[in-house]
Amino acid sequence: MKQYSIIYYLRNDFELVVESLKKRFLDVDLAYKARKLDEDIRLLRREVDSLKAEKNKLTKQLPKASDEDRRVLIEKARELDRKITSKMEVLKSLEKQFNDVLNKIPNVVADDVPVAPDESGNKVLRYWGRPKVMESHLDVFIEYTKGFDVDYEIIDYKVTPHADWSEDSGLVDTLRAGKAAGSRFYYMFKDLVLLEIALTAYAMDFLIKKGFIPVETPHMVRQRVMEGAAFFEAFQETLYKTCDEDLYLIATSEQSIAGFYLDEVLEEGELPVKFAGWSPCYRREAGAHGRDMKGIFRVHQFNKIEQFIFSHPDESEMYHEELINNAEELYKGLGLPYRVVVIASGEMNRLAVKQYDLEVWMPAQGKYRELVSASNCTDWQAYRLNIRYTDKRGHPIKGYVHTLNGTAIAVQRTLTAIIENYQDAEGKVEIPTVLRRYLSAFGYGDKKHIEPLELPGGKP
Repeated sequence: MKQYSIIYYLRNDFELVVESLKKRFLDVDLAYKARKLDEDIRLLRREVDSLKAEKNKLTKQLPKASDEDRRVLIEKARELDRKITSKMEVLKSLEKQFNDVLNKIPNVVADDVPVAPDESGNKVLRYWGRPKVMESHLDVFIEYTKGFDVDYEIIDYKVTPHADWSEDSGLVDTLRAGKAAGSRFYYMFKDLVLLEIALTAYAMDFLIKKGFIPVETPHMVRQRVMEGAAFFEAFQETLYKTCDEDLYLIATSEQSIAGFYLDEVLEEGELPVKFAGWSPCYRREAGAHGRDMKGIFRVHQFNKIEQFIFSHPDESEMYHEELINNAEELYKGLGLPYRVVVIASGEMNRLAVKQYDLEVWMPAQGKYRELVSASNCTDWQAYRLNIRYTDKRGHPIKGYVHTLNGTAIAVQRTLTAIIENYQDAEGKVEIPTVLRRYLSAFGYGDKKHIEPLELPGGKP
């Protein structure tokens, strides 16, 4: 399905917008409000244009007019100015109302997205790897993989959950972090820190070879950028905002990369532009109370390598597949068993027309957990951030670019997956082979296992 902007659909295929809202289980009145405001705006613009044309006509008569006629013409022009000013004020108000409503309308759902209100309707596309399954989780695993031929290994020992293992090893301290900063923060030490650096280098090395440009982004963006890059109304409660400035801490480098070409025009020949963004990510995790309270899986601050592409509209579907394929290659290299799912319409990121998640098997939990999300946002962000394209500088604008984003490596979550999947019967955690070369810079190239740490002061 060829994707166009919401405004295009409001004017040319209104029922598609209504049906898309229904698929997302949202109020369809948004579509009707947006269409009415759009119609009122276009009508008022025509009236303003007509008044301006009438004024221009009067202005052209002035040089040849007599003194008396000139006075009459000037008064008529002044009256037209008053009318234009009045209508422009109304137009400005209508445009603000329209943009407010438009920003509440999610992207149009792609035809091949499963329709369901929540994650229970996600569609599994494929599995990869040979998961370690504890006997107590075997029935659940078989139910998970029903309809798929998935090889697995039954283990007769109990895998220690990542949160307990990381605290017991002395490599993570959330109790002292809680005293210093509050819940969902952590201190992380030695081997896990070095593995974090190795994971970052591994992902960057891979993406550079795929043509991505490494970028470190601002950790804060203005509200206009955040509103254009995120579904602000629904996402706002998860964001940290500075007190005295118009700045928000980013929840992902996607948001700051999306603003890179703010109000700019790219040439077709310059597309695609592919960025591999490194940044810390800051999330309040509002609404996640009681979930993943222990450990480093769901925290207020973590580090991530993000894939981001500015694409020609005709190529965004192709690049969406590239993003998820890149993530799969990275996790295959790490040897972490996963599955890829298409997210259901009611659960999907509201910027996206289609969203893939990559979920890694967590042996101690007996479930697949999301580590990667990849979305095709078509022109939802580009329209709001005014990022357009043309065939050549100075030529007419052809439209808005498409934007896509996808996790490469969410470091802290990936560390939790390594701890559980590489843990043996004795509780030792092996370091994935692919990461060892990146540890050589620290003299740890031959290191095969994550070693515990005992700090002065012991456990709190």
